[in-house]
Amino acid sequence: MSIYRTISQKGIAAHWLLQRRFINNGVKDPVIDELNKELESIFGEAPPTGSLSSTPTSLTEPELNLKSIPKLHLTHVDNTGQAKMVNISHKNDTKRVAIATCRVLLGPEVFSLVASNQIAKGDVLNVAKLAGIMGAKSTSSLIPLCHNIVLSKVRVDLKLNEKNYSVEIEGEVGCTGQTGVEMEALTAVSVARLTVYDMCKATSKDICVTDICLQHKSGGKGRSWSRGQ
Repeated sequence: MSIYRTISQKGIAAHWLLQRRFINNGVKDPVIDELNKELESIFGEAPPTGSLSSTPTSLTEPELNLKSIPKLHLTHVDNTGQAKMVNISHKNDTKRVAIATCRVLLGPEVFSLVASNQIAKGDVLNVAKLAGIMGAKSTSSLIPLCHNIVLSKVRVDLKLNEKNYSVEIEGEVGCTGQTGVEMEALTAVSVARLTVYDMCKATSKDICVTDICLQHKSGGKGRSWSRGQ
């Protein structure tokens, strides 16, 4: 039940309390007369007829004002609501850079095995590094509406953090082109972290991949952006 209907019901109850009487529609009814006497003994004498409206105020749900809703420009949706790939042919080539990060929480036991390169599948960090680079180059094949970009740089770094038994992953992607490389950087660290999980999953199912986010982007006609600034 919506809040407006609830308020409306409360309004009817309040109106009845203000009137403090049952209406018998002009027909003599001893039961109603008795009830009205009981009400007068509790609430006092009822106000004169006509001093209050005979019908409770109607509270209706407000109509949605579509004009008050700000219009959003969704670049990947056409006028009919269908998905589309953005036309970037009118944009100039500029140098573009994006940096993304994430973490893989291993736990003490798995962390020790990774640090000593004792995981059965092999060198976790180097395999994940290569997987991240390959992921960045394959972004347009994985994300349907991403453009196929010629990348000039892909860097994927994995560092062990003994304080929380995690692998911290940072990916940086660069190009000179007509569109940004945020998705390529995010895909790089995503594939790298999934590879860490895959390499270690036989040892523990309690591994957690988390905290993926964009840290920096620059290039194009917009201003450079950095997280926390």
